[in-house]
Amino acid sequence: MATIFSKIAAGEIPSYKVAEDDKHYAFLDINPVAPGHVLVIPRKEESYIFNLSEDEYAALTAFARRVAKALERAIPCKRIGVAVIGLEVPHTHIHLIPLNSEKDMDFSHKLTLPADEMQAIAARIAAEFTKE
Repeated sequence: MATIFSKIAAGEIPSYKVAEDDKHYAFLDINPVAPGHVLVIPRKEESYIFNLSEDEYAALTAFARRVAKALERAIPCKRIGVAVIGLEVPHTHIHLIPLNSEKDMDFSHKLTLPADEMQAIAARIAAEFTKE
């Protein structure tokens, strides 16, 4: 059975896509800890990041780096925080979070942003991603 993230990457469930290639997909977290919080996934279903092959892991992190650079240009911040938790959804995913302080990485405080704001954020990040 496909995970919710596989269904999102396949277009079966709507998402705020910011980037994709044939092996990866990046989209806004619908319950972000900060505006611009992006999830980066491999299209291949694997529940644990360290079960990916070395090549798959390297490709995923390289794709996440490109997304992070676009995110940094699109959302004013001091840094992009990176987290891999992997407990809520059994599909490898990397969190990319715009940071201005350490509290911006607090997963116990999630936001609900209006759809138009989410779409505007996704469009800004996607536009920066295509510049590379």
